[in-house]
Amino acid sequence: MHTQHHDLIQTIQRNCHIADARHAGDYTLCVYLLKMREFYRWEKGIRLSDVVISDDVGEWLTQREAVWDALDEQDYAPLSLNGSGEHDPFANETINAALNSAGLVYSAGYGRRCRPLFFLAELEQVIEQDDYTLLVAGRELARDVEAPPAMNQGKHVFIRRESLRRMLWEKVDEWRWSGLDNPMGRALAHYDFDADVEAALDAMAAAEIQTVIAHEIGEVKAGQALGDAEWQTMLFALPPSHADIMLRAVRDLLADCLHTLPELLARGNAASIHFYFGNLSAMRKKLAPQLVAAYQHWHETGDAEKIAAYAEWGREHWATVGRKALAVFQTKGGAALAEIEAMVSCG
Repeated sequence: MHTQHHDLIQTIQRNCHIADARHAGDYTLCVYLLKMREFYRWEKGIRLSDVVISDDVGEWLTQREAVWDALDEQDYAPLSLNGSGEHDPFANETINAALNSAGLVYSAGYGRRCRPLFFLAELEQVIEQDDYTLLVAGRELARDVEAPPAMNQGKHVFIRRESLRRMLWEKVDEWRWSGLDNPMGRALAHYDFDADVEAALDAMAAAEIQTVIAHEIGEVKAGQALGDAEWQTMLFALPPSHADIMLRAVRDLLADCLHTLPELLARGNAASIHFYFGNLSAMRKKLAPQLVAAYQHWHETGDAEKIAAYAEWGREHWATVGRKALAVFQTKGGAALAEIEAMVSCG
């Protein structure tokens, strides 16, 4: 399958290796080993529910690091597409214009700390939202060690079903160690992982990809409310800091109030509502204790009115907080960190 795209897949995977070679040192040792174990599983086609043999991973890791050593000084290679010559590997729109009709989707962009991210996958679905295009990717044919479930690149949003499925498995595995009665445990209780792990993961991924899509549509709307280009310029300019984490949480909360939460309530899928709150970051919990309390009220009574009310209130509130933070940054630049932190904390 995809034999006609063999050379393209190999070139993209080589670019992935170059990015990995340059940025593997960004992780702590523990995170690095976990990510490489997961990457080995993907590369070898091992099911998430199957055991990975540590000795095999160790031997493969040694070989992979040798490949990286040979590539870390190399340039990213252009992509050769039939009939249209060679293209810069970051020319997403041009490359996808050629590949989407063949049932493929490609993405090249930058993640945290300006880390290049590449992937090629089978294209499952295209969703148009305002001036944005959401592309849902299925089976991945080339990828980096870093594989976020969703990415926003200009006017295109990429949603990766395989990456989401792996993330869900990590959540399942993590929760099994604790077994706590918490939102994540309540979400997982809706799926029969004991009977068939793979089937349960498929069912959960099918539900949660709708939540990811809802959040990404919310991100589009949040960008429109805040001024996406100016907001991204600010985030790229800020050093790793508490303010950076807070601002990302502000935008996430705005996106969720604009679209994710209303969509979750409209769908009425209890498992997805539990999962949303189980996946809520520590910073979002800190900034939005009323939302956490609204969830607890819903869990105890089945009444979602407080969640709906928070979403309605939060649309204006978090947009205002975000705009004020952006205005301070545009005036003071990097010297505004402490002021931004204080402003966001006060809400």
